[in-house]
Amino acid sequence: MVDYHAANNQPSGGPQTYMEQENDWDRDLLLDPAWEKQQRKTFTAWCNSHLRKAGTQIENIEEDFRDGLKLMLLLEVISGERLPKPERGKMRVHKINNVNKALDFIASKGVKLVSIGAEEIVDGNIKMTLGMIWTIILRFAIQDISVEETSAKEGLLLWCQRKTAPYKNVNVQNFHISWKDGLAFNALIHRHRPDLIDYDNLRKDDPVTNLNNAFEVAEKHLDIPKMLDAEDIVNTARPDEKAIMTYVSSFYHAFSGAQKAETAANRICKVLAVNQENEQMMEDYEKLASNLLEWIRRTIPWLEDRTQQKTVNDMQAKQEDFRDYRTVHKPPKVQEKCQLEISFNTLQTKLRLSNRPAFMPSEGRMVSDINAAWHTLEGAEKGYEEWILSEIRRLERLEHLAEKFHQKAAIHESWTSGKEAMLTQKDYETSTLSEVKALLRKHEAFESDLAAHQDRVEQIAAIAQELNELDYYDSASVNDRCQKICDQWDTLGALTHRRKDSLERTEKQLESIDELYLEYAKRAAPFNNWMEGAMEDLQDMFIVHNIEEIQGLIAAHEQFKSTLPEANKEREAIQAIQAEVQKIAQSNGIKLSGANPYTTITPGSIDDKWEQAMAMVPQRDKALQEELNKQNSNDTLRATFATQANAVGAYIQAKMEEIGRISIEMNGTLEDQLTHLREYQQSILSYMPEINKLEGDHQHIQEALIFDNQYTSYTMEHLRVGWEQLLTTIARTINEVENQILTRDAKGISQEQLYEYRASFNHFDKSISGAEKRSRCDHTGSLIAEEFKACLISLGYDVENDKQGDTEFARIMSIVDPNNSGAVTFQAFIDFMSSETTDKDSADQVIASFKILAGDKNYIMPDELRRELPPDQAEYCIARMAPYTGPDGVPGALDYMSFSTALYGESDL
Repeated sequence: MVDYHAANNQPSGGPQTYMEQENDWDRDLLLDPAWEKQQRKTFTAWCNSHLRKAGTQIENIEEDFRDGLKLMLLLEVISGERLPKPERGKMRVHKINNVNKALDFIASKGVKLVSIGAEEIVDGNIKMTLGMIWTIILRFAIQDISVEETSAKEGLLLWCQRKTAPYKNVNVQNFHISWKDGLAFNALIHRHRPDLIDYDNLRKDDPVTNLNNAFEVAEKHLDIPKMLDAEDIVNTARPDEKAIMTYVSSFYHAFSGAQKAETAANRICKVLAVNQENEQMMEDYEKLASNLLEWIRRTIPWLEDRTQQKTVNDMQAKQEDFRDYRTVHKPPKVQEKCQLEISFNTLQTKLRLSNRPAFMPSEGRMVSDINAAWHTLEGAEKGYEEWILSEIRRLERLEHLAEKFHQKAAIHESWTSGKEAMLTQKDYETSTLSEVKALLRKHEAFESDLAAHQDRVEQIAAIAQELNELDYYDSASVNDRCQKICDQWDTLGALTHRRKDSLERTEKQLESIDELYLEYAKRAAPFNNWMEGAMEDLQDMFIVHNIEEIQGLIAAHEQFKSTLPEANKEREAIQAIQAEVQKIAQSNGIKLSGANPYTTITPGSIDDKWEQAMAMVPQRDKALQEELNKQNSNDTLRATFATQANAVGAYIQAKMEEIGRISIEMNGTLEDQLTHLREYQQSILSYMPEINKLEGDHQHIQEALIFDNQYTSYTMEHLRVGWEQLLTTIARTINEVENQILTRDAKGISQEQLYEYRASFNHFDKSISGAEKRSRCDHTGSLIAEEFKACLISLGYDVENDKQGDTEFARIMSIVDPNNSGAVTFQAFIDFMSSETTDKDSADQVIASFKILAGDKNYIMPDELRRELPPDQAEYCIARMAPYTGPDGVPGALDYMSFSTALYGESDL
């Protein structure tokens, strides 16, 4: 919307400016009356340069304008418009009426004449006459001069500075003393017509010669009348600024054609500079994307390698390599990925703002491709870490099972040693009946012992089977030893069955047996087996992962110790049987052979094993207590990690929520918001020591082989991902503000307009309920179609629910939501509003600029490009322009039209 009030109060070129210039005029004349002479001559010459087009001139500026006739003629010549018919009478009233007609015409051009009346001009007031002529010069000769949107005076000065910049001894800073040595006038002429001035032969210490040379060349070859005297300029400490400006403006208008070419060249340079910068950003993006994808491609096979190791130490070495990857190699790549996304968004914003087609990366290098590859990398990373932990558990389990297998195998092999020889002997063939009965009972005791050892054999086989299932690296030797034990066990079973058959065949002939020996044997065998089992359990290795498990083992051990008094009673009962045998033998004069015929278990061996078992109990107590202390220490590590993890998790969540809130608030200018966000980003980065501390705590957890933590729901992986998301989110938010600044500066949107757009957008973004926001959380910070329509209506767009409004709304939605996602982002909203309120570069504008440089030809020559454009941009155009093939072409001609069109369409540029 145009602010008419502001436009009508613009200071540049309005009545207020002319009033101030009139006041300056009065002061200047009072300060230095000598300027009047310079102004008389300069203004007279300027007036005559226009009056001669009408076939007349003036001799005395204060006298010849008194009747108003030549004044009205002068205004008609310089404006190209017809004034009211003058009055031809000679009376004073006729002169005043003519002058008033001229002054009215001046006033109709937006010039407010203060203190200048027709009577003063008719009376020949030189002060007022010169003031009036200066006002006319400002309005019709200087006001329209504009270089890069500067005011008239500044624009004329900037034009002079640019044109004379390459010349030595010339430094134009004003319109008085900078022109005294005459070099600036000669430089202006030489810049546009080098054939007229031999600049290198001019001397700074000869200003009169320099000035006269410039004045004479300008009058003779450029049709610029001599408006100044060299002696007046040199002999005046500060030449009259208005006289100098009037004369210099004649040069500007004389060279206006060259100025148009320069303006066209500047436009082309600007367009090409934007294109070159965009191309460099595209090359940088492609290179960074290729490097990142190559690193991902090389890293994923390493993370997917599942080569098994033989020992826990080997797997822990792999775990250390993985930890080094996480803390050293990956973080820089996370930063590269974030920078890649920021560069891509910035590039697209610049292309959109410069009306260029969107950048489409090479196949496989889109941001979505990189995100997909990154997602695959993180999936492989997660799987690799889980595999390492699983392998450590498996190998730990394998080492424990292998040691347990060999321990049980050694005990079994020790027990079976000599059993085959015992079962194959033929002692019963020469024994008495009592001896046979004794052998039979002994064999029954052996069968009981054999059955008791069946569990151990099954345990050995089960352990071997589990080692095979867990892929134990030395399974071959385990299987070989297990097979030997099983084969021997089968042999022992067969031999036992055979010997029993032999004893039973002779049992009918053998009747006597020592019941006490038999009872001893029957009770001693299971008790001995119990002691061996207890000793085996007391020496059994254990592995636990938490306090509850070790407490369970301690409780079981305490339960075992509670059974020892009862077991001791059984031992004493068995020893009592042997004592009873001795008592009966002594009382009946029986000679004992010294050994129990039914068992090899002696009272001494029972006592020895009992003492050994009792010695193992405190050792077991100590081992369990040490493990309990270890688990208590591990629990402390869990609590330490949990405390830090809970704090970091809460910090990350709070910061993410704050960033979300900041991104929709409007506090200060965009630069203030950008500064605040960067300070906020630094405050977040300063939290990095807490993350590093947490990594240290996590390392201690892993080194202690702790796999669970009941004190926190956070894992190190979740917190790493959260931290990376936090850094990425703040970087994206900063990038969004930077893009808004780019949009504002490129499109000329004021800060107040951005605030108005942001306020309207936020108002309708908040208009839905919290439940609806949660139900479509992916639309947070965007407007759905209904909200966007309400926002447009609030800004004055006619998109009401009728046929015309629906058609207009559909057109707008096709611009702001080309992918039909159903939501409009704030950046798309800003781009649309800026496109509605600002001008755009176009291919037609660039073609028109090239046509000016080409002298209105349909083609352009390389020399013309090199003369009008900077070297690098001229060569850029020459390298990319196609040869011109039109019928009016000449050898070497280039087609600037197709080149300009390609800048705004599909192109390889």
